[in-house]
Amino acid sequence: MSATTSAPPADPQPIKPAISEINQPFWDGCRDHKLMAQQCAQCRELRYPAAAICPNCLSPAHEWRELSGRGELFSYIVIHRGYHPYWAQRVPYNVAFIELEEGLRMFSNIVGTPNEALRVGQKVKVAYEQRGTNLVVPVFEVVDG
Repeated sequence: MSATTSAPPADPQPIKPAISEINQPFWDGCRDHKLMAQQCAQCRELRYPAAAICPNCLSPAHEWRELSGRGELFSYIVIHRGYHPYWAQRVPYNVAFIELEEGLRMFSNIVGTPNEALRVGQKVKVAYEQRGTNLVVPVFEVVDG
């Protein structure tokens, strides 16, 4: 009789975002390492997350604009419990609320800085992280100085 061997457990896959026709250009931009946002073609209001109509003037007309990727840490929390297998192996991790130079705010993660060194008001810049197959997400790094 031969002994059977089993493969090591696979790295858990991250939760995939719901990618649609409306937000596909955002995710395409992430893949190309560009942080993109919709801009209303009528009132010029920037919007994130992507939406079918402008919440400011209700126009459906829009274009996509590349953002600077610079901003500051507006707020954050540190998670100490893994609610999903992908994140369970990464605890403790942070969930950061970033205010971009252009005025938009988005949730992400701060990478490259220990959680205990994070401070509200720190300057940050976008970076990109491959998560699983065919998923690149924007994350942020603290900018020294």
